[in-house]
Amino acid sequence: MTIDADPHTHVARYFREVVEIAEQIDQAAIAALATGLRHLRDRGGRLFVLGVGGSAANAGHAVNDFRKLCSIEAYAPTDNVSELTARTNDEGWPSVFSGWLKVSRLSANDAILVLSVGGGDLMRNVSPNLVGAVQMAKDIGAAVFGVVGRDGGYTAKVADVAVVIPNLASDRVTPHAEAFQAVVWHCLVSHPELQVMSTKW
Repeated sequence: MTIDADPHTHVARYFREVVEIAEQIDQAAIAALATGLRHLRDRGGRLFVLGVGGSAANAGHAVNDFRKLCSIEAYAPTDNVSELTARTNDEGWPSVFSGWLKVSRLSANDAILVLSVGGGDLMRNVSPNLVGAVQMAKDIGAAVFGVVGRDGGYTAKVADVAVVIPNLASDRVTPHAEAFQAVVWHCLVSHPELQVMSTKW
């Protein structure tokens, strides 16, 4: 097999961007997020991880890691597809997360972690369910954390700690944001402030 060494190919550009994002990402924000999650665990609070689309799949994976490796009680509403679709059908998409959090008795002791490309934008009707959940958390006094791909979205503007994935290519914001969500949460669950259970490999 011949390997294409042309530096102008999509693969070469993509992985150059990965390196640049890793170099530019706000490490202080990630460290602050680790500290915030440690405080959450110390006070016995719960973590609700919210995401839509690919970020919803990331949310389920992240919940597993926070529970198993860090002993943080964590949940993702999107892991319950029956309730999610029932709420969407009966009450509408914008309130699916806030309705779920209400039944879960979200309190000031808890936190939400938004994994999202845009972070929600009511003016553009993008992820209004995330905006509603963040507004509810802020009203209750729960901590709001985020790992997002846009600094102009609602989550980045109001979160207690938001890690914004550097935007290097306008047509590749989504793949980089969703990929680096995983990089960030894996950094967190292996952080010495948080990890209590070692991985098998």
